[in-house]
Amino acid sequence: MPKHKRTTSHRPGRLAVATAAAAALTGGLLTLSATSAVAAPAAAQPDDADFNGDGAADLATSAAGATVGGKDSAGQVVVTYGGAEQRHVTYSQNSAGVPGTAEKGDVFGADTAYGDFDGDGYDDLAVGAIGEDVDSDVDGGTVQVLWGSPSGLSGGSTIKDPRPTKHDFFGGPMEAGDFDGDGKDDLAVGASSGAATIDVFDGGIKRTGATGGHYTVLPPIHSGEGAGPFTLHSGDVNGDGKDDLLVNGYSTADDYNANLWLPGSANGVTTSGVQRLPAGYITDVGDTDGDGYGDVIIGLTWDEGIDGANKGGTVYVVKGNANGPYGGSEAITQESPGVPGGSEAGDSFGAELDLGDINGDGHLDLVASSPGEDLEGVADAGAVTVIYGAADGSGLSTQGSALYSQDTPGVPNSNEKNDFFGSDVHIDDLNADGRGDVSVGAYGENSSNGAVYILDALPDGTLAGTSGVYTSTVGISATGTPRLGANFAD
Repeated sequence: MPKHKRTTSHRPGRLAVATAAAAALTGGLLTLSATSAVAAPAAAQPDDADFNGDGAADLATSAAGATVGGKDSAGQVVVTYGGAEQRHVTYSQNSAGVPGTAEKGDVFGADTAYGDFDGDGYDDLAVGAIGEDVDSDVDGGTVQVLWGSPSGLSGGSTIKDPRPTKHDFFGGPMEAGDFDGDGKDDLAVGASSGAATIDVFDGGIKRTGATGGHYTVLPPIHSGEGAGPFTLHSGDVNGDGKDDLLVNGYSTADDYNANLWLPGSANGVTTSGVQRLPAGYITDVGDTDGDGYGDVIIGLTWDEGIDGANKGGTVYVVKGNANGPYGGSEAITQESPGVPGGSEAGDSFGAELDLGDINGDGHLDLVASSPGEDLEGVADAGAVTVIYGAADGSGLSTQGSALYSQDTPGVPNSNEKNDFFGSDVHIDDLNADGRGDVSVGAYGENSSNGAVYILDALPDGTLAGTSGVYTSTVGISATGTPRLGANFAD
């Protein structure tokens, strides 16, 4: 599978849900837990998480609204370990080795990011618990790293907020990337309330919680009360071998949805040369046309489209070049030739997007969700569309695109009202066969318990699955609204 950089795909709506859940909280001081590193294993596919080093991709799925030990919205994360026989393990702050204690409104899993933060060859998982009370800092938020090992994620450490009085909900959002090109995964952390400044932990993270370095980045926008990034993403847009940081969705009174490209440099993320991107939700970065530059994939779900004709949403592919974004761009809607269906108000086409090689031809394909899609009279059943890379490697081609819903043969379950199939999407080679399998979240399934559907990529590029992953499958309480499948770690 071709390489493209890791990105987190987390929508403002998810953080809004998490923030609302964190309104009534109880305190909890975090503690540290350390485990020893082990020898490095063989790597999996470049963009896939591999927490246990077995060469098969692993998938982390949040259920940030889950009730744990009777504590509403304490939050949990489910890891699906790939391989011939996939297994699911559920983590919370009550799990052995995970710092802290599950408490009401912690929203553990509100955002997640993965990378090899300690450099031992195993991917680790950073988990934001944005509603955590830290000492007397109500709703301060925290970030916890669960460490990879031959047996999977084991033990954890807390990254302390270096500026606890400056913001709330620290840990939402987050993004991993090598922003200075030194070969070590760095971690960028935002706060969804009270601050526009982003904290970057540079040069690796130790199992004691210590970091190799720390600096802050203030994107050049007009900040206001409550301003903060909705999402962070990374990728090498200008082809210089360093990850760039894409900052999505600052919301202020005079500058809504300010999406920015901040280049990486030898000194890390810099505001020098910053460029503004089109409005929308930035959800992935990848080299779709093989020219050596990362392309930025943006979903504008509220877009009225070209000449105001489309109200169902638009996907923008903003091409990278040596100077950053805007090496050309294209727009894809449900009215584009070859794309099934049609654009309708509320479809939210492009709400979630992910790149990967589904048919194994060496070119990146795109999965675009439309969780608000009405199908045969069923409101908000949801659907996903696969847009394949052109056979000549020239980029994405809408011809031959395929739409999948829960009424598609090979997709488990059936279309139901408010399932929101496509609440998140992710491409991972979970069975290590060289083709990217597609995981689809449906956070509205079973009265907002949520579910995940893993669709295997078949040799002809089509998708099929055998069963869903439900809260009952992974031991999550059905109390409240867990919303399993609202968020995958990318």
